[in-house]
Amino acid sequence: MNPVSSKRRANRWNGGGPLFGLLWKELRHIRRDPRTLAVVLALPVVQVVLFGYAIRTDVDHVRLAIVDPSPDETTQALRARFEGAGVFDITAVVPRTEDLDRLFQSDVVQEAVVFEHDFGAKVRSGGPAQLLIVTDGVEPNTASLFQAYAQAVVGSYVGPDTPAGPDSSRAAAARLKPGAAINARVVTRFNPTRESKNLFVPGLMAFVLTIISSLMTAISLTREKETGTLEALLVSPLRPWSIIIGKVFPYLVIGFIAACGVIAEGRLIFQVPLRGSLTLLLADALLFILTSLALGILISARTSSQRVAMMAALLATMLPNILLSGFIFPVESMPVLLRVISYAVPGRWFVEIARGIMLKGVGLTYIWPQTLALVAMSVVLLAASMRSFNARLE
Repeated sequence: MNPVSSKRRANRWNGGGPLFGLLWKELRHIRRDPRTLAVVLALPVVQVVLFGYAIRTDVDHVRLAIVDPSPDETTQALRARFEGAGVFDITAVVPRTEDLDRLFQSDVVQEAVVFEHDFGAKVRSGGPAQLLIVTDGVEPNTASLFQAYAQAVVGSYVGPDTPAGPDSSRAAAARLKPGAAINARVVTRFNPTRESKNLFVPGLMAFVLTIISSLMTAISLTREKETGTLEALLVSPLRPWSIIIGKVFPYLVIGFIAACGVIAEGRLIFQVPLRGSLTLLLADALLFILTSLALGILISARTSSQRVAMMAALLATMLPNILLSGFIFPVESMPVLLRVISYAVPGRWFVEIARGIMLKGVGLTYIWPQTLALVAMSVVLLAASMRSFNARLE
């Protein structure tokens, strides 16, 4: 900007009184900090998009398993009802109920329909035939919807006013005797009392640890950048990786202590079960803290002020961890684009790990993909952080 024209414009504003002079000063300050302006303008837009698409109570793509010890035309017809309901995706068909443990623990299925032996023959003879609906109760509200949909499908099969559907379903329904009944019993696994605290406490671990690690690290390093002490560190004999370790380690210890405190509170105050290994849970918590710290360091290396660092950390960590991690809203009900984006959110993987260990009692055999995802994110973010510091040093 031409200094003469800027001075003339400032004099013109000052001629309108002190208020106009103050307004001109603020406008110039905003123009000198375009990153803050971009974050302030982008934050509401991103929030509306995330909240608008993530806060959904719709239920679809329910992963369903069928236990059918004696398959026949009747069970095939009822399975066709589930497939045609537009809500369920049949991901496994097994002959024994013993096979469900592995499917539920590995999160392959969210619900299972178990036919009793000779189910079709009992239905055709007038019944009553027995049917069991088993639901993953880690998310209580969603589990209730799953059960309601499953019961509605079963009821539509024997209901007189419901269209018969596919040809196989029509043929089976035509042979039902008057008064034929199906007794559907409902069982909720992992959270039989459907208490919401069992859902939220593991998710709160990810939220709290994110605040401690990413946000505080980003602000701390940016503060040193503003005061000039970071420049002194960069020209010292210390290597960039040494600076990063020195900055990360104290917050890593603080985060680990906080994780222990959250787990203790969950057990002692909220009586959240811990069915799996405490050591494995703490190890994965430490890995998640390291990932969040690396993200905070990367944000601080790319920003110039504490205000911008705080807004960037808020946008990059807190909102995605609340909305896209499955902490509150199930990822399965989100649009495809948000489900894809959620794979890049560290909180999603840790929420699955925490719920799996605490509520399902699973071991590393079942959660190794989530653990590996956190390891990969940590390596990538730490490498990007060191590269940013190297670029700054040059």
